[in-house]
Amino acid sequence: MDISLLTGSDRACWETLARGKDAYFEVERGDADYERTWRRLLDDEQLRGIAARVDGKMVAIAHYVFHASVWYSKKCYLADLFVDAEVRRRGVATAVINWVAQDAKEHDYPGLYWNTLEDAPARALYDKIGKFRKGLIQYTYRPDANQNP
Repeated sequence: MDISLLTGSDRACWETLARGKDAYFEVERGDADYERTWRRLLDDEQLRGIAARVDGKMVAIAHYVFHASVWYSKKCYLADLFVDAEVRRRGVATAVINWVAQDAKEHDYPGLYWNTLEDAPARALYDKIGKFRKGLIQYTYRPDANQNP
């Protein structure tokens, strides 16, 4: 397995996997969203994208962000991790997470974290390699929550 940062020539394979991730999680995005994200993955120093390849074929992608933290050392947020269904349960996700952790550490962002769905099949892996914070609930702001219908 080979893991490396995405390059300009990876666009088509990356988009196939990114769209696969979105389909899996039932997220709808337009072509402009993929284009914007692709540009940011190549041009933004804080936002990074990597690919894992097996026998030369791209089989997984991950996106992560380096950011400041108020109380602790700098953090790295693993925003997306997607492994092609054909190669799941073969150590690809573990290798990708380890690669991200090493990259973050080398760039002085030692705190790696991520979110997942409560019933995600990947939880079996995450529970082995990560620390689960029982009771932690994530909220996202809805600007229309307090508006009258």
